[in-house]
Amino acid sequence: MSPPRRVQIVEVGPRDGLQNEAVNISVEAKVALVEALAAAGCKRIEAGAFVSPRWVPQMADSELVFGELKKRASIRYSALVPNIAGYERARAAGVKEIAVFGAASETFSRRNINCSINDSLQRFWPVVEAARADGVFVRGYASCALGCPYEGRIAPPAVVSMCRTFIEMGCSEVAVSDTIGAGTPTQARDVVARVADAIGLERVAVHFHDTYGQALANIYACLQLGVATIDGAVAGLGGCPYAKGASGNVASEDIVYMLHGMGIETGINLEALCAAGNVIATRLGRESGSRVGRALWK
Repeated sequence: MSPPRRVQIVEVGPRDGLQNEAVNISVEAKVALVEALAAAGCKRIEAGAFVSPRWVPQMADSELVFGELKKRASIRYSALVPNIAGYERARAAGVKEIAVFGAASETFSRRNINCSINDSLQRFWPVVEAARADGVFVRGYASCALGCPYEGRIAPPAVVSMCRTFIEMGCSEVAVSDTIGAGTPTQARDVVARVADAIGLERVAVHFHDTYGQALANIYACLQLGVATIDGAVAGLGGCPYAKGASGNVASEDIVYMLHGMGIETGINLEALCAAGNVIATRLGRESGSRVGRALWK
């Protein structure tokens, strides 16, 4: 199959990117980041998470962030929710698109959300049912799809099973996620191909971290399958707080540069995206994690 002619970038920097930052980031800075990403042409932005502030303190102010955003009708703003209580908070804040998060690794699931894979999925059923009843779009994250910090490689059937369950419960999309950034291109292509066969290519997104420098190569491999929804975090922000050594998401700027170079449309202004990345990196007191952002910054 040929690569798609247009790719949809899901910008996860404001949530997955910032959640692991130790330095407190103000509501004003978070809102400014989301607004800058929207101005750059990002049409899907994960802007926060309605999780316990005890576990992820950086996301404790997500209600305030969503309340301050000047929402544009053309942009989809989403939030991560872990359970029905989180969903109710998200809905009260006006969130119209959510994501739920599960791990294909039994050990990671128990250490991350303190329950088995099966128990975690059971928690999500009422969330997804409520969301579907409310007309809210739901995405499922299948984390550790290409590797686990405790178990190593995960058997592809386990990943396929989780993705299929997400669809059965009512998710419209599943992000095959390399949480620790350990996957390689042939592995990524194999796992994503199996998932696409099981749930349909149009429902598949990819979410790759760049710990071992493989993310762009993995994305390229999946583009050859026709995958047209790709996650990225501006300035390469992020890293799972529960996965030691997971250095960060692949930078959105680097993805867009590659896609545009391949003649694939994204609708994103690369210079504006780089500017947004460099501004948030400066606020964090460091250089952007995007090579393209550093190269184009003036």
